Amino acid sequence: MAASADASTGDDNHTVELIVLDDSEPAANGGSLASSSEEITPLLTQIERPKINIFSVSRSRRKPRELVIQVPETEISPVSLFLSWAWNGSRYSGLVCMAFSSLIYFVMEVLSDNFTAQSIPLFETAFVRCTVTLILSYLWLRRIGQPIFGATHPRKLLVLRALVGYLSLLSFIYCIQRIPFSLAILLSFTTPIMASIMARIILHEKLKIAEIGGLACSLSGMLFIFQQMLTTQGGLHKTVEASHSSFGGSKHIYAALIGCISSITGGISYCLIKAAAKASDQPVATVLAFGILASPAAGICTFAFEEFVLPSLYSLSLLLALGILSFLAEVFLARGLQLEKISKATNVLFVEAALSQLWGIGTSSIAPSLGRLVGCLLILISVSFTMFFGPEKEME
Repeated sequence: MAASADASTGDDNHTVELIVLDDSEPAANGGSLASSSEEITPLLTQIERPKINIFSVSRSRRKPRELVIQVPETEISPVSLFLSWAWNGSRYSGLVCMAFSSLIYFVMEVLSDNFTAQSIPLFETAFVRCTVTLILSYLWLRRIGQPIFGATHPRKLLVLRALVGYLSLLSFIYCIQRIPFSLAILLSFTTPIMASIMARIILHEKLKIAEIGGLACSLSGMLFIFQQMLTTQGGLHKTVEASHSSFGGSKHIYAALIGCISSITGGISYCLIKAAAKASDQPVATVLAFGILASPAAGICTFAFEEFVLPSLYSLSLLLALGILSFLAEVFLARGLQLEKISKATNVLFVEAALSQLWGIGTSSIAPSLGRLVGCLLILISVSFTMFFGPEKEME
C-alpha cells in the first residue's frame, strides 16, 4: 500500500509530501527499508547505565583531600614545666634560679657531712669538681649548638671572670685551712655585700634602701647564727690571743685578710658573671670559662702544695656526685645573676646558711639556741621579702 499527498499554502511555495509504504511488500522494498532505517538511526547513542548493587564499589568523583597526619602531643611532666618556668618563665626567674643554687649548695653540704668516707685534700676536691664542671659545661654547649668561644668582647669578660673567680677560690682555700671554720664561713658570706658594692661601682647598679636593708638583715642573721659557734670554738678568742704574739698573730691576721680578699674577689666575680652572661647570652659559657682555667690550676696546686690521696671507689663516687651538683649550682647562679639585680640576687644566697642551721637542729647535730633561731628567722624574712616584693627581671 502506498499513498502520496501534496499540499501548498497560498502564495508560499512550501510543499509537504507524505509517503506511506506498505508492510506487505518487504521483499520488493527491502533495500529502501534498510536505507530508511539507517537514516533514522540517531547520531548519539544512549549509554547504558551501569548496574549497581550492594557489592559494587562507589568511587567519589571529587579530588581526594590531602592527608593530614596528626602527631600525638607528647605529655610534658610537671617537673619539666616547673624548670622551664623557673629558667625563663616569669619575672621571678632570676630569684628562683638563685634559690635553686642555694638549695643545691645546701644539699652538697649535707652529703659532705653525712657520707664522707675518706679525707680528701681541699685542692684535690677542687680539682675533681672543676674537672666535672668543665666536662659538663662543654657537653651542654655542644648539645645546644652554642659556639665554645664567642665574640671578642664576651671572650675578654669570660677570661677575667675565670681569673678573678679562681683567685677567690684559691684565697678561700688558704683561709679555711688557717683560721677557724666558722670564721671562714662568716667571711665568705660577706661576698653578697661586696658584690652589691662592686655592682654599684662596676655595673652602675643603683642600690635602694630596701635592698640595703635586706642585705643588712641577712648579715645580722648570720652574726646571730655564728656568734655562739665562734665563742664555743674560741675562734674570736683565739684570734685575739694570737694577735698578741708576733708569729702566730701575723699568721691569723694574714689569713683573715686573705679571707676578706676572697670575699672582695668573689663580689667582683659575680659582676663579671653577670656582664659576661648578658654579653654572650649564655650563662653556661661563664661556667665553662671558669672550668678551663680552674681545672688545670687546681691540679697543679694539688701536686705542688698537698700530698695526693688516691680516693677509694666510694669516695670517688661521692666526689663525682658533688661535682655534678656543683655544676648545676654554678649554672643556676649564673642564670640568676644574668636576670636579676646583683643586690637582690645575692641576698637569696643567705638562705643556704638558714637551711643548714635548721637541718642541723632537726637532726640533733646542732644544739638549738635562741640566737640560731633568731638568725634563721631574720634570714628567712629578708629572703622572703626579696622574693615576693622585689623581683626585677633585667634580661634583654
